[in-house]
Amino acid sequence: MNKPLRRIAIFCGLLVLALLVRANWIQYVKADELATHEKNRRVSIERYAQPRGDIIVDGKSITGSKATEGTDYEYKRTYKNGEMWAPVTGYASQLVGASQIENLEDGILTGNDDRLFFRRTLDMLTGKKKEGGNVVTTLSESAQKAAFEGLGDRKGAVAALDPSTGAILALASTPSYDPGVFAGITNKDGEEFSKLDKNKDKPLVNRALRETYPPGSTFKVLTAAAALEHGLVTDIDAKTKTPLPWIMPGTTTPLKNEGNIPCEDATLRDALRVSCNTVFGKIGSDLGKDKMLETAEKFGFNEEQFTPVRSNASVFPKEMDRAQTALSSIGQFETAATPLQMAMVTSAIANDGVLMEPYMVSQLQAPDLDTIETHEPKKMSEPLSKENAQKLQQMMETVVNDGTGSNARIPGVTVGGKTGTAQHGVDNSEKPYAWFISYAKTAEGSPVAVAVVVEDGSANRDDISGGGLAAPIAKSVMEAVVNNKK
Repeated sequence: MNKPLRRIAIFCGLLVLALLVRANWIQYVKADELATHEKNRRVSIERYAQPRGDIIVDGKSITGSKATEGTDYEYKRTYKNGEMWAPVTGYASQLVGASQIENLEDGILTGNDDRLFFRRTLDMLTGKKKEGGNVVTTLSESAQKAAFEGLGDRKGAVAALDPSTGAILALASTPSYDPGVFAGITNKDGEEFSKLDKNKDKPLVNRALRETYPPGSTFKVLTAAAALEHGLVTDIDAKTKTPLPWIMPGTTTPLKNEGNIPCEDATLRDALRVSCNTVFGKIGSDLGKDKMLETAEKFGFNEEQFTPVRSNASVFPKEMDRAQTALSSIGQFETAATPLQMAMVTSAIANDGVLMEPYMVSQLQAPDLDTIETHEPKKMSEPLSKENAQKLQQMMETVVNDGTGSNARIPGVTVGGKTGTAQHGVDNSEKPYAWFISYAKTAEGSPVAVAVVVEDGSANRDDISGGGLAAPIAKSVMEAVVNNKK
């Protein structure tokens, strides 16, 4: 063979080798990734080739599937009372994909989960069509309805937990959306999703998990916990050394209280009852940022939570001077919390100082309803001792019985709570957020802890208060849970 032919032969051989390497790389190394890639249309066609399994609340499905025509997607998702449940379910759309539980538990719902392999194999041998499994939630229909209807046409969110287990009982967010209006793949589905996506009120955002708000005075219960845990205060009915005015350290600025309330040297109980900024600001400043940060992080601040849906990390600043620490300790400066986070704070207090991990999926079921997985409640931390938690309970119950939280009273039920009106915007120019956190307690213990935030841009500034707007919503959620326990 002459030299030019030999070069051509070698070059062709290298091309064949490269082709073999590339083919093997795609078939064996990249096969799984390509098979499940979101851009692979066969994946989504297969996902909707049979009815999806259901998401279950109180033993009943809140989802369904129906046959479609004129497309190679055989079934599309349907929702029962979709707007109310969207913060729980998320969406499953042939056009835009899936979110929240619909996404995280897609393997179970489509029947593709590895734990269903034996059943899939058996069905293939018997000729039975593949089916999806079910996701059983911890949600209470009556509590969710009370939260959703309580918020009404106002922007806001509600999170409610069972303090003893961490089970999420309600997770509402408004304005909401119906996932069914864009569950298909038509132009109309695309138009509906685009309208929701561009809506300035952000209906697609789960405010209970993904929005962080300045918590305002509701954060004072955490500051009180820090004071008790670090020994700065031992007697909640002893006078504190809090002058009026109190000048924030390193400044010439007095920390102001709202209205003409009796805050000079107020006891810790009275300071929480009437919501004294000076008392709790001075406590935070005296404790210092490190002790305040330690307590906040024991309650879950500065860490994302997974329910299994991800909740944004609530924020307690790590770098502050003493004046900024004072402001952070009354829920201002850079302190920010999700409604779920403030429900966690309240649940730990109600549960005698033990914080349980929040979760909203109790079971995963096979198509024949056999249990694949059951969630076991897990302790997350112990932010405060039983003795100090019970002192805080006394204080929060005083807020409801004889303070700003009177709108949350429930006849025959012990209720503890804390109101909050969180300022925000440049020089506090925006409408404040109305907060209320609370728990209900019966002879059998505390079945529910609730956090409510209302963004009420339509109200007059003077009308916005946690006690006026948020407390009645919390009350209705607590009543729903307590009544279910009877």
